[in-house]
Amino acid sequence: MVTKFLDKARKNKADEFYTQLPDIEAEMRHYREQFRDKVIFCNCDDPYESNFFKYFAMNFNFLGLKKLIAASYSDSPVAGQQLSLFDVKSLDVPNGDAKPPYKIEITEVRDENADGAVDLADVEYLLKNRRNTLTLLQGNGDFRSPECISLLQETDIVVTNPPFSLFREYVAQLVEYGKKFIILGNQNAITYKEVFRLIKENLIWLGMDNGGTKWFQVPLDYEITTESRKRFDDKGNKYFSMGSIMWFTNLDVPKRHESITLYKHYTPEEYPRYDNYDAIEVARVADIPYDYDGAMGVPVTFLDKYNPEQFEILGITKTWFGGATKIYPNQIQVNVDGSKSVVSKLNDGATIKLDAPPHGKTYYMVDNDYFIQLYARIIIKRKGSQL
Repeated sequence: MVTKFLDKARKNKADEFYTQLPDIEAEMRHYREQFRDKVIFCNCDDPYESNFFKYFAMNFNFLGLKKLIAASYSDSPVAGQQLSLFDVKSLDVPNGDAKPPYKIEITEVRDENADGAVDLADVEYLLKNRRNTLTLLQGNGDFRSPECISLLQETDIVVTNPPFSLFREYVAQLVEYGKKFIILGNQNAITYKEVFRLIKENLIWLGMDNGGTKWFQVPLDYEITTESRKRFDDKGNKYFSMGSIMWFTNLDVPKRHESITLYKHYTPEEYPRYDNYDAIEVARVADIPYDYDGAMGVPVTFLDKYNPEQFEILGITKTWFGGATKIYPNQIQVNVDGSKSVVSKLNDGATIKLDAPPHGKTYYMVDNDYFIQLYARIIIKRKGSQL
């Protein structure tokens, strides 16, 4: 279901889903000490629509930030008028340009309205009355533009929700410039060639609050066909729910130092071997055996509990990675309804050979042999003995 929406997002370009404040708060609380005295960059679509900007602006003093930077994007499908650029002193807004790209730079947040709390009203007052904290960009605010790259270079930590269709390119840029980051992405990104290589080398890992369902604000004209996946708030804003959303980071998190408790005993009957990879199948992370020292294939959700001191990542069951022990000729795919077609899918994933056709499952035939194909598996090995 999520893959279908992501595919549509790539085609429509409007793939910028705006993260809700509670989801941001739930993740950011784990990095408080790492934010102290740092320059944070929210390279987002519109600072006053972005809850990332709101979170860091309202918690600027609590987190001990050195500086907060946010940049808008001129082609954003979601744009608000909460802060009118025409009201900002000394800001020259071109005539007829109601939504120009701009940057916000904050180095100090005071309780300007003396209400005893720091909120967005204080930040807005600061922007309207202190020169050069909000300036127009010469370009369109794209993260690949020279202006945004210049902002990135002065940044310590990037925190945002990048467009899903540009996730590979966005991560590549962060790695190229050696930046720390906390960004949202779909679970499918784990299987991207460019991303998985970084995961395998322990250059990227998952954050703390992963999985489950998260609601994202989307443009009003964004098509959502499933009624249970959409809702509107009292202001008429439209929201879309998505599952399998992960935080990707290269900042240390507590769970990377927590070992998985292993209690299952290995038996060949319970852990079948793949036909095309030198590894056994472990269908659930909780079922990783404590007494098997060889290679094991586990679901990609393993990364949410991955401790590099407990396991070594050897690879992934994708064609681009290599590692398969055989290549199959074309197969006959037999669907649940009995329909058949000639395919070559078995070569892009781990397979298990069966003695007979399974019931209620799609399976594949090669000559007179029967196979099922599994979802992408990460190949791992335990470090040391846990007996």
